[in-house]
Formats: sequence, structure tokens, C-alpha cells
Amino acid sequence: MPSEPLLSLVDVACARGGVPVLSGVSFDIAPGEAVVLRGPNGSGKTTLLRTIAGLQPTLAGELRGATDDIAYAGHADGIKAALSVEENLRFWAEMFGTRDIAAALRAFDLEGLRGRAAQHLSAGQKRRLGLARLLVTGRAIWALDEPTVSLDTGSVGLFAAVLRDHLESGGAAVIATHIDLGFSARAVDVSGFRARAMARSGFDEAFL
Repeated sequence: MPSEPLLSLVDVACARGGVPVLSGVSFDIAPGEAVVLRGPNGSGKTTLLRTIAGLQPTLAGELRGATDDIAYAGHADGIKAALSVEENLRFWAEMFGTRDIAAALRAFDLEGLRGRAAQHLSAGQKRRLGLARLLVTGRAIWALDEPTVSLDTGSVGLFAAVLRDHLESGGAAVIATHIDLGFSARAVDVSGFRARAMARSGFDEAFL
């Protein structure tokens, strides 16, 4: 029998800055599944991910399922500059009650940087540290907005391996990315859910 979805979007509508962006969005996210959001810049991928992650309310419709089991990684790395790599990960591990950071350090090749202050990391190293937070949350669903920004080819490979392991262990992910991560994923084109009010307006579509 097919697995029950971890999360279902049912006729979801969402807005950015009070302006409707998407409406009627419906799809399921099953255990072990990656859903990749497609669409041109400004089509609403970021807005939808923030809504899925609970960072903003829906305008209509609902999210059903494991809504309290979602970890979000957006454009910002979400790290504290004055803390070391290890201290950043311990902060997040303790916040989520998982505590163990060894696997996260290994997975993102951060063991040699564990004592370095985050403010002295390169852009790619900061991004790896930000993504390593996902592994200490213990959350089953990852909502990821352009996760490979600032990563070189080798680091993209590290991230893809981490994501593959997460899926194989029964987790799920919904991702906005233009990068081929090397494994099968279901595509959802958000431009097909564009809100009519958005289509008529001259709203600045940056960062939607």
C-alpha cells in the first residue's frame, strides 16, 4: 500500500507583502520523496516555501500532516557570526533537543573548521554550516530555498549525499532549485498556480 503523505497542501493560497501570489496549490509530499518547485524568478517559490515552513500564514486552504516536523533553510544561512562552527551547531542541536553534532560536522566537511568563528568563514563554508543545521534538527521534512547557492561543485555533492540519505531514511524535502542534484524528484511548476490578482498587478516580483 502507498505510504501516507507526510504533508499535504490542499488548495493553499499565499501572499507576499499582502499581495496574493499563489492560489489553489495542492500536492502531497510522501516519505522518501523530494518535490522540486519549478518556475521563473518571481513566480512564488520562496513565498510557498515560507508558507509551508509556517513562517507566514496561508491566505486560504490548509496544510495537513506533520506541520510541526519541518525544518527550513532559506537564503540566509541562519548562523551567529561571533560563535564558532561547533558552537553554532550545538546551539541549534540543543534548541531542537538532539545534541549530537558529530554527524553534521562530518557530512559537510566541517570537522577541521569546528573551532573557527563563523564570521571568518568563506561564503561557501557559511552555507555548508547553515545546511548542517538541518541534520541537528531531527525534523522529517526539509523546506529548502536555493540550498546550493555559494557552494562549489564538491560541496554540492556533499549536500546531495546528505539529502539522499535523508530521503532514504524516510524523510522528505520540498526544494526550490535550478541544480540537478543527481536523483529522481517530482517537479511542481508553481507558475500554474499564479494568483489572478498577482497577474493583473504591477507588483515588484523580486524575492517571491
